[in-house]
Amino acid sequence: MKDFSYLRAASVDAALQAAALPGAMLLAGGTTLIDLAKCGVTEPETLVDITHLKGLNSIEVGERGATIGALARMGHVADHGDIKSRFPAVSEALWQAASAQIRNMATIGGNLMQRTRCPYFRDPANFPACNKREPGSGCSAIGGVTRGHAVLGTSNACIAMYPGDLAVALVAFDAVVHLGLRQVPVDDFFLLPGTTPNREHAIEPGEMITAIEIPGSASARRSTYLKIRDRQSYEFAAASAAVGVEFEADGRTIRDLRVALGGVATKPWRARAAEDALKGKVLEPDAVRAASLLAVEGAVDHGANHYKIELAPRVVARAILKLGETA
Repeated sequence: MKDFSYLRAASVDAALQAAALPGAMLLAGGTTLIDLAKCGVTEPETLVDITHLKGLNSIEVGERGATIGALARMGHVADHGDIKSRFPAVSEALWQAASAQIRNMATIGGNLMQRTRCPYFRDPANFPACNKREPGSGCSAIGGVTRGHAVLGTSNACIAMYPGDLAVALVAFDAVVHLGLRQVPVDDFFLLPGTTPNREHAIEPGEMITAIEIPGSASARRSTYLKIRDRQSYEFAAASAAVGVEFEADGRTIRDLRVALGGVATKPWRARAAEDALKGKVLEPDAVRAASLLAVEGAVDHGANHYKIELAPRVVARAILKLGETA
């Protein structure tokens, strides 16, 4: 691990100033940063410790929505009573995201800043070609072992899958990321790889996540996060879906529907075509299954990951029908 300087920020303003320094990286829970440093992927010049900043670990929930501080622990948010009742998909995504030890250490802001679990990205010694690490060097994953890679949002430069769970639920319910002086919709916070896969987040030097705001809605109240993985214990998603439904007074006609996918795309993936196909329709299994196929429109496989194109619609349909049973 490369030597680095350590700076403990005394205030949010001091942290923002330090974050603008060349080679500076923020240290909160450290569960991602330390991991990447050990892999030789990240080599910070300065670590800016923000763990002791006051006011950034709050969890506030009201009728209009929730505001969650960037330093709130994943476990605390997952177990918060109002989050569980008003945003069940958020709670479920968090407690399925990691082991108890990591949930009790990792922060909400750090979770959004996590990087891909692509094994080629995380092994620079054996796979020097990686456009995320070294722009223009190539993509070792293309033509390699691709079972865990993305089928949506890919480019010729990168097919690495976004690994997180929380952000999938946040994208489904139009959450907003607070970056100090500006706010960014979470769907815009995560960037498609295009020709610049090294840039994953719409965050600029001198900015840091200070909070996440989630608008309240009827669909958020009736929501779920369904995660399919190779093993039940701590594992990344083969495919997942955050789904929320609001029904008309008859309890069967869909007034509002939110669908976002995880485990299958280069960023948390909002499936708006599937949503639009079912809004105003009566919830019926055949209609749900047909609309769920729209969630993977434009998907491109690279051999071994073809199964995700078939799996993802089934996960979406299952989640929607599960919510229909509780109406």
